[in-house]
Amino acid sequence: MMDAATYFSAKLRHETDPSDVHEAQRAGRTMTLVDVRSEAAWNRGRVTGAVHLPHREITARAAAEIDRATPVVVYCWGPGCNAGAKAALAFATAGYDVREMIGGYEYWAREGLPTEDDSGPLPRRFDPLTMVVR
Repeated sequence: MMDAATYFSAKLRHETDPSDVHEAQRAGRTMTLVDVRSEAAWNRGRVTGAVHLPHREITARAAAEIDRATPVVVYCWGPGCNAGAKAALAFATAGYDVREMIGGYEYWAREGLPTEDDSGPLPRRFDPLTMVVR
């Protein structure tokens, strides 16, 4: 039986969250942030700096489009969507160092982190249920 420390260590090796991803971006850490949602979802808004690769297309496109030497972070809509986990599995099976951003786009946006669409930056809104709003 796995003890708690082993379980949570393994979990944290394979997951991250919006705050940690944003901090890594601000610190200039190298990663490829991949939005695995549909084209329609991508067009409505996405994490600033992300690339778009729908989870169903990873097997066919990743090798040509995503540098295998760069860590990958995937995200989907939010906690109710498992496409992030499907995408992480596809990247891992293809030999990538990959983590899933728990909370997905929903919690990224709810924390007021930078989002954009094809027209540019979207308004930042801060949800007091996910963070302290000052």
